[in-house]
Amino acid sequence: MTSWFQRLSRMLRHRWLDDATANRLIAPDLLQALTQRVGASERRHSGEIRICIEGGLPMSYLWRDAPARERALMMFGKLRVWDTEHNNGVLIYLLLAEHAIEIVADRGIGRHVDADDWHAMTLRMGAAFREGRFGDGLTQALEEVSALLVAHFPLAEGEADRNELPDAPVVL
Repeated sequence: MTSWFQRLSRMLRHRWLDDATANRLIAPDLLQALTQRVGASERRHSGEIRICIEGGLPMSYLWRDAPARERALMMFGKLRVWDTEHNNGVLIYLLLAEHAIEIVADRGIGRHVDADDWHAMTLRMGAAFREGRFGDGLTQALEEVSALLVAHFPLAEGEADRNELPDAPVVL
């Protein structure tokens, strides 16, 4: 059970780290590079990759003391990552206020990749982030997710990518 002091502290931290913080840490040129990398990746497999970066949770989550994973699952649905033909969408979600990294994979790719592999990916991203290398951490995670999607959902010779979802990261 969380104490009132811990809840208040969490609320203040989330209100302090807003979308301006996310925009400051994730520069426009990095967002553009990530968009291009997602597009290049998706031309090699039938999967869809979304990146969502959020400064702090909405108050409705904070009042309920909801974890970052709950918000990541909600964003997975809201961004329609679940709505791909082969159920092989992957969301990389960052919650800056809590230094939380969540990877949510749809059931198609989830059949091929176990939770330990996704967790190891988040640990490597976290190590890069702690060193202030946000671009490197996101790029590495994107490359690792891409490699998994290419291995399990490669495009057939001459098959074109349908690009079911936008490639640009979402910053909230």
